[in-house]
Amino acid sequence: MKKITLCFALLLSLVFLSFKKDKSGVTLQEVIVKAPFEMPAIKIPDFSKCEEFSIADFGAVKGDKEKTSEAINKAIAKANKAGGGTVVIPEGEWLMKKIHFKSNVNLHLNKGAVLLFSEDPNDYLPAVSSTWEGYECYNYSPLIYAYKCKNIAITGEGELKAKMDVWQVWFARPKAHMESLKRLYYLASYNKPLKERQMVNDSAHFRPQFIQFNRCENILMDGVSITNSPFWTIHPFLSKDVVLRNLKVYAHGHNNDGVDPEMSQNVLIENCIFDQGDDAIAIKSGSNQDAWRLHTPSKNIVMRNCTVKNGHQLVAIGSELSGGIENVFIDNCTVVDGAKLNHLLFIKTNERRGGFVNNIHMTNITAGKIDAGILGIETDVLYQWRDLVPTIERKLTPIKNVYLENVKATDVKFISRILGQKELPVENIFLKNVHADAVQGNQNIHENAVNFENKN
Repeated sequence: MKKITLCFALLLSLVFLSFKKDKSGVTLQEVIVKAPFEMPAIKIPDFSKCEEFSIADFGAVKGDKEKTSEAINKAIAKANKAGGGTVVIPEGEWLMKKIHFKSNVNLHLNKGAVLLFSEDPNDYLPAVSSTWEGYECYNYSPLIYAYKCKNIAITGEGELKAKMDVWQVWFARPKAHMESLKRLYYLASYNKPLKERQMVNDSAHFRPQFIQFNRCENILMDGVSITNSPFWTIHPFLSKDVVLRNLKVYAHGHNNDGVDPEMSQNVLIENCIFDQGDDAIAIKSGSNQDAWRLHTPSKNIVMRNCTVKNGHQLVAIGSELSGGIENVFIDNCTVVDGAKLNHLLFIKTNERRGGFVNNIHMTNITAGKIDAGILGIETDVLYQWRDLVPTIERKLTPIKNVYLENVKATDVKFISRILGQKELPVENIFLKNVHADAVQGNQNIHENAVNFENKN
């Protein structure tokens, strides 16, 4: 009888465990995305059944960045400890220092809520593992930083805003800054350990990203507005399963891209509005030796139903692409008339990058006047690096299989300009129904391009 009772008790406990709610309280939803390549379902967190933690209950005070920062940190820790929760930012303007995420946390900004991030660089210390233009280093913490987190979100109708008093002064690149760039280049080129790459000092002025998801999984951003940014605005780095939707992103400054997926996979960007001082979307995969070591391509990236009001390009690929970039789909996007734009699609690399670009699709795009052209591919883009440092290891970038269909602009200098390298031509570029109302020069300007097809 005792054996039967014991077995029955064990059976009951197993049944109880099988029906027990997941410890995190966070469930995962799957987002199915149609693309011209095999696109895995993207997993994102759902916090609808999780407890809410208002920062007002943790001592946040409007205008007091110390108390508000402490309150948000406590609320994040409580939500994480509870196995999952939503940290609520009430209506009003809340002055802040940095935010460091933990797993299973949703930062939710109510309508009318503004998180205003301090302009004091000291508020973003100590330095954290981050990146600068494709190289890993220790730098000022991003304003919002998540490192090795799972199931995280930023949602709501509120606003994330950066004070720019100091950062805009740092936009300049004086000699001291360039010397720090050189130092990082050599440290990375000779594979020096990350702990030696300390870039926080009085002369480097390496500005932090606004939002960086570093080595994270299952990420959602939905609904918020982002205003101003010290550097790249939204930066998923070595992350996977990322959905960015219904965002309004405004940042007009140096290196102010809207979204920079870098060595990240399974990314969806949809229904967003971008007004940028740099590229709306800049897809990257690291620079040179660092990226060759990490060996992680940016892959399966979809941008759809977005509007661009300003930016250097609608989508840029590179020039930091040493880990490789493949399976990119840009569909049903609009560039408003009067936007300041150089290209709709610009693929750029140089003799130091290596990596690869493969299987890029752009369809159903409308734009007004474009300062340069619809498609640009250049293989000798070095910017300030050309005369700053030598090429330590030469690796060219194979670029192939680029497809544009149903793309229209009003006024351009060219439809396509492809400047490949003689020893490694650009291959397989296909244009169908790609045209402009007015073309100021030659429609197609090509050097070292193999198998180009234009059907209009």
